[in-house]
Amino acid sequence: MRTLVTGATGFTGGHLARALASSGHQVRALVRDPSRAGDLAECGVELVAGDLRDASALARAMAGPGSPGSIDVVYHIAAIYRQAGVSRDVYRAVNATAVGQIIEAAKAAGATRVVHCSTVGVHGDVEHPPANEDAPLKPGDIYQVTKLEGERIARDTGARLGIEVTIARPTGIYGPGDRRLLKLFRGVARRRFPILGRGEIYYHLTYIDDLVDGLRLCGEHPAAANRTYILAGGEVTTLNELVALIAGVAGVPPPRLHLPVWPFWIAGAACEALCAPFGIEPPIYRRRVDFYTKSRAFDITRARQELGYAPRVGLADGIKRTLDWYREHGWI
Repeated sequence: MRTLVTGATGFTGGHLARALASSGHQVRALVRDPSRAGDLAECGVELVAGDLRDASALARAMAGPGSPGSIDVVYHIAAIYRQAGVSRDVYRAVNATAVGQIIEAAKAAGATRVVHCSTVGVHGDVEHPPANEDAPLKPGDIYQVTKLEGERIARDTGARLGIEVTIARPTGIYGPGDRRLLKLFRGVARRRFPILGRGEIYYHLTYIDDLVDGLRLCGEHPAAANRTYILAGGEVTTLNELVALIAGVAGVPPPRLHLPVWPFWIAGAACEALCAPFGIEPPIYRRRVDFYTKSRAFDITRARQELGYAPRVGLADGIKRTLDWYREHGWI
């Protein structure tokens, strides 16, 4: 298949682009900075420079209708995650408005399907775990709000233009090269990870290889057309169980220190108020405190039954692979 991947210089997009190329697909990547994508080119990924908010860049990436290089499936992975100093308008432009523009460009180029990568964060705190795709939608911050807006725009644009759209909602993604959960792994491995609150909330991780498998099924399986899927690992733990497992793999005692939540939540609010006007990353913010207080446990029955999605990497194995990579590259 001829595929286009956005966000290919990021963690998930990069793994997906390399996996598609290694399995024989023709892969093109829309990247803002080709100098950050040298390893992709070495893997046979064709690079197209441009911003996904630029209609002309999207047209170049899609290669136009009827051309020999036109695209069959678009994997839209790019997003603004959580960055200090980024305005709400920029979040909305990238995570929501651009989704519709990508689908329009895909339709014009003759693509048959767009896979839009969203997040389980659109469900917010899961009150009755495990949550499935029909659980209440309760986004809690600008990232989650705009990702949910992107989902709605994707569905509406796909229906209006008559192009298949599949929405994937991954849980917390981890694996070799990941930076989002690096602080968790590093803190536990270095015995510097206090737990705020009781640590009995649920946490649900997805190993990157399993997520790539799920995204490919979303792009290739006939049943995935115009459907939404939660993609997650096969095991759910409490936060206490997760950090104990990381500690065991790292060969250190599990964290024992539990601290009250409220002082850190207040400190996070104050740091955000002081740092945001200057575009400075706060040393602590409320979203980080939410990590300790909001449950995340999900039901992947729909993806299993309709797509044959089957996570292969167990949590202990995935943690070991990740820790080994961090140590090999001097990150821990």
